[in-house]
Amino acid sequence: MHILIVKTSAIGDVIHTLPALHALRSHFPDAHITWVIEEAAADIIIDHPELDRVLVSKRKRWVHTLQHGPDRLRAFKELRAFISELRDTHYDLLIDFQGLLKSGILVALSRAKRKVGFGRGMEHAECSYIFLNERVPAVDMNIHALKRGLMLLESIGIKTDEVVYNLQPSDKHYLQVKTLLRTLGIKEPSRVIPINPVATWPTKLWNNGGFAQVADWLVNQGYHVVFTGGKGDKQIIDAIISLMKNPAASLAGETSLKTLAALYKRAPLVISTDTGPMHLAAAMGTPVVAVFGATAPWRTGPYGDRHRVVRLDLPCSPCLKRECDAPVCMRDLASDRVINAAKELLAEVD
Repeated sequence: MHILIVKTSAIGDVIHTLPALHALRSHFPDAHITWVIEEAAADIIIDHPELDRVLVSKRKRWVHTLQHGPDRLRAFKELRAFISELRDTHYDLLIDFQGLLKSGILVALSRAKRKVGFGRGMEHAECSYIFLNERVPAVDMNIHALKRGLMLLESIGIKTDEVVYNLQPSDKHYLQVKTLLRTLGIKEPSRVIPINPVATWPTKLWNNGGFAQVADWLVNQGYHVVFTGGKGDKQIIDAIISLMKNPAASLAGETSLKTLAALYKRAPLVISTDTGPMHLAAAMGTPVVAVFGATAPWRTGPYGDRHRVVRLDLPCSPCLKRECDAPVCMRDLASDRVINAAKELLAEVD
């Protein structure tokens, strides 16, 4: 049996789909399972023990190159090769966990007997259901994203109560963490608390001063604070560190997703905004203090009961907007609330 999972992005959404992969593997132990994913999140599932094949789409790069050049011919050839790979197998079952137009196009291009996904009624579905031949009734979007994926499987007879990510950094990734920390003068990873302060939506960003105060408190408790993020996050992280009274370090742009997972696995706690690394920490079993404002933690918060969500319960929150002229949900959130949540979780760890 050949199965194709369509979940191309983003990092958090891909992590939420890993328990569905485990459920599929448990139900079909001998199946050949392929996952099609975009390159930004591909590191999460490459070499995953429950996958047989990963097809990596470079959609954003291809679109940019085809629009702006100059290497349009190469981009076109890569795109054609990807489509050829996508169509080289006749799948018995395809499951569209993404539910967007971009995934619908992949569903349409694939050769699959059963094309399963949620039907009309899902928020932001962009009519992706028109490419399916088995449409599952829509479910409430206020159910956590991870559970919605498992409900999609349950609708076709694959029921599970397990939430297993099976996300396994290798010894190489743990060694990379050790080496990176040593370059920062840190010898004990278990005394490191990573803070991931940046997110793609402006409305998900807390104020720099708040993060600086939380980081200073952690250093005063005897922990090393290491900020994590991508290359584009360096400016914000440097600004936070400049506001601190104590020293802290930055690994922005220095880690792959698997290396980041290894770092989080060794940490007693991770503090983060609502972004992919927050879900990565939760998947590694590490307690998370998550700072929320415009988004709904019951939909996309860190999954599990070991975590703390810090937010202001305002009439306008969650608005689910990317931008806001008066983001009081984040602006008025006091650092003491984040510190108290961290204090609670650290007491439980100790």
